[in-house]
Amino acid sequence: MSKTELVNYIAEETGLTKADASKALEAMQNGVVKGLKESGKVTLTGFATFATKERAAREGRNPKTGEPLKIAACTTVSIKAGSKLKDAMN
Repeated sequence: MSKTELVNYIAEETGLTKADASKALEAMQNGVVKGLKESGKVTLTGFATFATKERAAREGRNPKTGEPLKIAACTTVSIKAGSKLKDAMN
């Protein structure tokens, strides 16, 4: 499902206009990003938990040439499915 399809779905389910549904989706995305930056974790009970993880610097290889290269340390996001999401998929 693309972002446009999700906006259309939200608009149909809630009775919002597509513009309002798009704003609501953007606000939700921005809220998750803000929560991750501030506390490192966002829990949407039953749906998913988003958490930041630190990745250490490491050495990798260029798959084309096999040449070693350094990969810098970074922060990444992990997503763990909640119980309602898991149940819906089974």
